Amino acid sequence: EVQLVESGGGLVQPGGSLRLSCAASGFKISEYAMSWVRQAPGKGFEWIAGINSYNSSGYSASVKGRFTIASDNAKNTLYLQLNDLKSEDTATYYCAKESTRFFTQDYIPPLRGQGTQVTVSS
Repeated sequence: EVQLVESGGGLVQPGGSLRLSCAASGFKISEYAMSWVRQAPGKGFEWIAGINSYNSSGYSASVKGRFTIASDNAKNTLYLQLNDLKSEDTATYYCAKESTRFFTQDYIPPLRGQGTQVTVSS
């Protein structure tokens, strides 16, 4: 059974940092692209970062230069480093498994974890 379990969210002040983790089971993340998406209160899902199975990554304009996606194939875990956080980054963050080795920007994969809440507030 494919499972994705996110962790690492919390309350942080503007300008602060967090690292989110996504532990995957039931498949090897090295064989699929993975993405991070988020959902702010009252809004739809937003794709923010992806990494393909060849370790190339991409970001949305809203997070480029501040967030970094990475994977540890030995631990079968996906990460998202969030730096210089802003109030508009407040959202529930989800990792998502793509169906191929490549991600598509702005595509929200249906297979996601339960999410981890990130709140940016002073």
